[in-house]
Amino acid sequence: MNRQAGFTLIEVLVALLVFGLIATAAAQVGSQYIASYERVRDKTLAGWLADNRINELRLQETLPGISENSRDTEFGPYRWQVTTAILATADAKMRRIEVSVAKYREESQEPVPLHTLSAFVGVP
Repeated sequence: MNRQAGFTLIEVLVALLVFGLIATAAAQVGSQYIASYERVRDKTLAGWLADNRINELRLQETLPGISENSRDTEFGPYRWQVTTAILATADAKMRRIEVSVAKYREESQEPVPLHTLSAFVGVP
């Protein structure tokens, strides 16, 4: 009797099915990891921009006037919109500052909001 050893067609197809399922799951996990990394990176950079803007206002010699403005800035390899709202408080020697940071995406002219930070600035 001359028997040949090897895999049957059914065994090969089952092995390919298992490999395909594992590869699909690995691709999904990798995609989620990349999206999570990008989200954390963008929120971190937006937080730094908001902190920087509030510290700029704190370092001024005089109390900032009540206003709202928006400016575009480059930070890292990205373009951002930083909106600063300076609001009155019950105390005339204190202001509330709200900084909102949004990131411009390549495919859209409108920035996507990512981070908002509030703080108070006063004179001693």
